[in-house]
Amino acid sequence: MFKLEEEVKSPRSGYGQTLVELGAQNKDIVVLDADLSCSTQTCMFAKAFPDRFFNVGIAEQDLMGTAAGLATVGKTPFVSTFAMFATARCLDQIRNSICYPNLNVKIVATHGGVTVGEDGASHQALEDISFMRSIPDIQVIVPADYTEVVQVIKYAANTSGPMYIRLARTNLKTIFDETKYSFNPKTAVKIRDGKDLTIVTNGETLVEVIDCAKMLEESGIDVEVLHIPVVKPFFALDDLIESVKKTKKVVTVENHSIIGGLGSAVCEALSENFPVKALRIGTPDVFGQSGEQRALMEYFGLTGSKIYEKIKEFLKKA
Repeated sequence: MFKLEEEVKSPRSGYGQTLVELGAQNKDIVVLDADLSCSTQTCMFAKAFPDRFFNVGIAEQDLMGTAAGLATVGKTPFVSTFAMFATARCLDQIRNSICYPNLNVKIVATHGGVTVGEDGASHQALEDISFMRSIPDIQVIVPADYTEVVQVIKYAANTSGPMYIRLARTNLKTIFDETKYSFNPKTAVKIRDGKDLTIVTNGETLVEVIDCAKMLEESGIDVEVLHIPVVKPFFALDDLIESVKKTKKVVTVENHSIIGGLGSAVCEALSENFPVKALRIGTPDVFGQSGEQRALMEYFGLTGSKIYEKIKEFLKKA
């Protein structure tokens, strides 16, 4: 299932290419963008199917409202812009026009987290998962690499109802073997077995956690790594409980605020079912900053080595 490769691939390209493939199969798929199609890679669909692509301009609320209207007449809209603009700017439309009537709209937002980079705090969505988790009737998915993005987009096209899918700007190492991996929204993906600690992550921090797990192994700490791409509904509860019953400790890692994201979902689930000591690693209760992608990951403690340091301190106190 796994084949961590040094060569990096763009998750956004996986999205764009898969849209074209799906568009050839299903004439009811339409794609909307808010003047960022080259960045989101929906430009591939626009070139292939110009009559089914709609650029609404820099008018994100209109983007969501138009997608809702298209869904009411049987279309399957895929809607894209940066994660910050897709969520914070459009909460009213997503809540009342898409989720309340439970329409079949797929919001695929790119440029989530601090790795938006030099665009800075105004463009760095550190709260988007929290926003979307709080709205009823929407699935929230954070895939980890190119292979998983392709499969998640296909899943979205064939599954009814609203979805929020968050993609990174970053080009990422391939983790999942496309010939063996099969996306299953109902389960966690166990990356490695361990007995001393459970680490839960998703998205672009999965590759960092894999690096961290190797460092911890060299220090004599045997960690279990769970990748949970579906943050809502929290289908992976049973897998999570099975793991923490063994390890008795959990750490969550995400390129998102520690408030309201994956860490909150894990802690909420465990507090009601199997409470254990927990550490949430993500951005603290602050806005982002402008800087180069890797420098920001270091600054916010989201690289493998920084995660390793935080976990070592946590284990001293646990």
